Amino acid sequence: MLITNKTEGLKRIFSRRSALSDGAKRSVEEIISLVKEKGDDALIELTEKFDRVKLTTDSLQLTDRDIAAAYDSVPDALLGALRRAKANIEEYHKKQLLPGALEENSPGASTGYMIRPVGRAGIYVPGGKASYPSSVLMTAIPAAIAGVKDIIMCTPGTSPLTIVAAAECGVSKIFAVGGAQAIAAMAYGTRTIPKADVICGPGNMYVTEAKRLVYGDVGIDMIAGPSEILVIADDSADPEFLAADLLSQAEHDEMAMAILVTTDKELAEKVSEAVERRVKKLPKAAIAKRSIDDFGTVITADSLEECCEISDAVAPEHLELCVGDPESLLPFVHNAGAVFMGHWSPEPLGDYYAGTNHVLPNGGTARYFSALGVSTFVKRISLIKYEKEALRACADDITALAEAEGLRAHAESIAIRKEKDI
Repeated sequence: MLITNKTEGLKRIFSRRSALSDGAKRSVEEIISLVKEKGDDALIELTEKFDRVKLTTDSLQLTDRDIAAAYDSVPDALLGALRRAKANIEEYHKKQLLPGALEENSPGASTGYMIRPVGRAGIYVPGGKASYPSSVLMTAIPAAIAGVKDIIMCTPGTSPLTIVAAAECGVSKIFAVGGAQAIAAMAYGTRTIPKADVICGPGNMYVTEAKRLVYGDVGIDMIAGPSEILVIADDSADPEFLAADLLSQAEHDEMAMAILVTTDKELAEKVSEAVERRVKKLPKAAIAKRSIDDFGTVITADSLEECCEISDAVAPEHLELCVGDPESLLPFVHNAGAVFMGHWSPEPLGDYYAGTNHVLPNGGTARYFSALGVSTFVKRISLIKYEKEALRACADDITALAEAEGLRAHAESIAIRKEKDI
């Protein structure tokens, strides 16, 4: 890993964002256009082109037999682990439910809101370089808790555990389609894949660009691309722990990013050496090494407060506080998708089991996006109820403001109710 200072380190980190934004838009625009024009035929054509899988109209959607076969392929112990993780995720997300309210603010004047789920959620689960059943849990569970009646899923490949996870979470239809074409299908609908109201889930830069381009025609959870982790560490940290944590994200994708920010120069050297040693032993060594070589960065800082300033500038997807007193740094953290506190809270804990959502903003979007949650799948509808005297009491203020904006009909809508004695 490259060990450098704040200025050069941030320059290296931000260079990845330019690389991610270049080149994908035109090809994704073509894919979306083709899906809108040719529907299922485009999905079959594009799946063969990009995934080298031959589908037919009949095999686009998985059958009950496919789901039963997936259950037969999953060992009982693994299914048990999946169900325990599911229970933790459900418990965490139930806390996000809002009941709605209608309250009287002054005599005869009530305002509030009601919560309604979207009609159909489309979840995208990656499946090209790995199997991600955990992403099924993280997307389908909040949608179900929100009250969404129809949850559909697109995923490339037929990973048994991914299919089982979908069935466990109540996904109604599973489609063996991935990439930007899957996003387009859920955004605009085809003969086989119905149009969704909201699309959510992680993906590569093409999936991310597709979500960006269809937003407005359909809701999305966030703009998020390849994974990233930033670790803040002091001299209490174990360099082997840190190296393992950094590589946990590097193995996802060649464009993934692993960053260490530390006040300890000796620790920086030890972690860099441990990463180079450990990466060679990984099953996905080629992917992880490319990520580390291109984007892996170690930045040395003068204080933990400066470490937090650097982290805020990056706005990382995953932030680990591997320091003696992680709580003391929280007031300095403003931009992060999720924060992992202390030496015994590594990032994979959030990926699989703690219950918090692992679909997180990255690429700097943690400055304004939040983790996927129940709110992704609901609408907050305003409620206004005024009695006659309450409206008359504020009528002059409303008409004055409407007249000031030159909107006479607005003013008359209020004035007619003040003048008429009913």
